[in-house]
Amino acid sequence: MAGPGAHRIASIAITHHRLNLDPPFNASWDTKPRTHFDATVVRVATDTGLVGVGSGDRMLGFEGHEQLFVGQDPLALERHYRILSNIDFHYGRCWPLDLALWDLAGKILNAPCWKLLGGRTNRVRAYASSGTLRDPAAQGEAAERYLAQGFAALKLRFHRGDWRDDVRALESVRARVGDRLELMVDCNQGWRMSWDSESPWSFKDALVVARELERLKVYWMEEPLHRADHAGMRSLRQATDVRIAAGEMTRQIHELRDLITTDAVDVVQPDAALVGGITGLRRVAILAEEHHLIFTPHTWTNGMGVTANAHLAAGLANAPFLEFPFDPPEWSLERRDFIMSEPLRADSSGWITLSDAPGMGYTVDEARLKATRVG
Repeated sequence: MAGPGAHRIASIAITHHRLNLDPPFNASWDTKPRTHFDATVVRVATDTGLVGVGSGDRMLGFEGHEQLFVGQDPLALERHYRILSNIDFHYGRCWPLDLALWDLAGKILNAPCWKLLGGRTNRVRAYASSGTLRDPAAQGEAAERYLAQGFAALKLRFHRGDWRDDVRALESVRARVGDRLELMVDCNQGWRMSWDSESPWSFKDALVVARELERLKVYWMEEPLHRADHAGMRSLRQATDVRIAAGEMTRQIHELRDLITTDAVDVVQPDAALVGGITGLRRVAILAEEHHLIFTPHTWTNGMGVTANAHLAAGLANAPFLEFPFDPPEWSLERRDFIMSEPLRADSSGWITLSDAPGMGYTVDEARLKATRVG
């Protein structure tokens, strides 16, 4: 194998893939049933034949910028991060390229990404992240199934139209599982789908809900206010014992810095596939730890995106839990990870364990990619 300095980026290939969903997936945060699930795959090849792979956002705006990377040293990750930040500012979020570069770096250096990031540990405990809205009885039954599969924590969605109905579903879960599961709640107030004109909660709206979540011993309250309402989040954090979590769709690293340094949150949740990549978010993870906050990425892309965030959360951030999108039968591993040869799984005790394979450790399903390719 050639030495680390002998490699140069030869090409960047981007493909888009679509899995048709029958029956559709009714996501709690989306007012329209989802009849398909899209995935974008980014491949970075070197002149020595190695290929790094990443997935996440659609790479909109990247076309025409390939020449800024071709011919460069693939291990110049900080250089590439700065270029991607410029593209982000002018065009779109192209952070899956950063994930592909980390996968490639691991293959060049013959080490898993979690070790390159600091090597704190090779595993992180998953919290099962539901995506649908069930009636109280069905929500309680689903929680028992998660518990039986080894999960120690579960995130529930609020978005039934009336928060009282959401609380009733939460009460059903707590009555069924007691204290055997840590419960998180995603209020889905931080952002909206493009066609959704509903206003987010005010501080006083959120405070009423927070007091109900305190009573039900909820571990964190996610996105309780609009993403820009840092003052409201800070006030809410001071008024309740429930941890306040935010940052999942933040676009810029400085916005995450401000969330941390203005004492607005207890839990910082950016997704490496959507903002900053691993190179940018490792800064945020360290800053959060220096402020004694929890850093744990929100990660609702596909198994490759979850894997990348797992390397960051385990190798550097020492996160107590990592999001694991899983809500069968509506959201199965087969749907979520359709582009992968093997889905990313949590073990019978709810842990994601990363291997010593170079890079991210995943492989793509070439036949499935060919069958689902669009555009």
